[in-house]
Amino acid sequence: MTRYPEAESDIFIESYELLRRVTAIFQKAGMSAADAALLSETLVQSDLRGVHSHGTLRVPDYVAKLTKEGVDPRGRPRIARRSGAALVVDGGNAMGQIGGTFAMDAAIAAAAEHGIGFAALENSNHCGAMDWYAMRASASSMIGLCGTNALPTMAPVGGKDKIVGINPLGIAFPAGRHADFVLDFSFGASAHGKIRVHAQKGHPIPPDWAFDAQGEPTTDAERALAGLIQPIGGHKGVALGMAVGMLSTLLTGAGYGTRSGNMVDGAAAGRDGQFFAAIDISAFTDPAAFRSRVDDVIDEVHRSARRPDVDRLLVPGETENETAIEQARSSIRLAKATFDQITEAARALGA
Repeated sequence: MTRYPEAESDIFIESYELLRRVTAIFQKAGMSAADAALLSETLVQSDLRGVHSHGTLRVPDYVAKLTKEGVDPRGRPRIARRSGAALVVDGGNAMGQIGGTFAMDAAIAAAAEHGIGFAALENSNHCGAMDWYAMRASASSMIGLCGTNALPTMAPVGGKDKIVGINPLGIAFPAGRHADFVLDFSFGASAHGKIRVHAQKGHPIPPDWAFDAQGEPTTDAERALAGLIQPIGGHKGVALGMAVGMLSTLLTGAGYGTRSGNMVDGAAAGRDGQFFAAIDISAFTDPAAFRSRVDDVIDEVHRSARRPDVDRLLVPGETENETAIEQARSSIRLAKATFDQITEAARALGA
């Protein structure tokens, strides 16, 4: 996980207070109390885990989606088609977190019956961090797997047109003694939201995160926002991003690539797609033995040799889990710009 830069102007706020404020905002934007609380919880959890790119930074964007850009604040997801453990979920043009949570829970229920459950979600919108969904499965002693399309911010290798999304993937394995192995990453060198956080704080970005509008590497966050995100692993990152985007959209009527919108005009309401899968470990092996083997994998990483300049060797999810524990005990550290934008959103809605 990439640590965000700290600034003297950062704001500290208790997680429960942030949750209360953001829930009130989404209720004023037309959501039911339950849906507003769920959406807020997904964002605050990301902030707790230090993943601010998918945290309450998104509140103004989501308010705009719910009040001006065609997302239905009262949209209800439903199972539209079913064939055994294979489900198609209609998200009802609700926020992606509402449809996505419904779809992952449906996949978990299908896995409990069939051993494996797979839900393809259509008529959806931006769904936030993928770890939220993957960890719902691992909390149920299942392996969680999920992915989403994203607005195109990458180009094919050697290209300049934004036609490929960074299309994140989430995977979670339940552990025993250790925290669960939780992988949540996109196939771009950085999430667009991470670059926004750096721009908010006036900090440069690493040189391998983005290209400017001319396709040249840049460390200027503002120029990066107007340019392209660099893929991880060159052509491999582009190919994997395309594959996750296709798996998220082509099984339903969701829009792949530019058919879901663009970074100039924004997302087209209800055109996003996601997939959610759950694997019931007990259908394959003893769950306790499985968790012990996951612990062994983590232990092997911890015990392995490291360079002199490295303090610890970590597996995916460890830094985020430790950050969540630390911030739950104290308070969440937010960029002042994020806090100010949340406050302005509340003021505009009368929340």
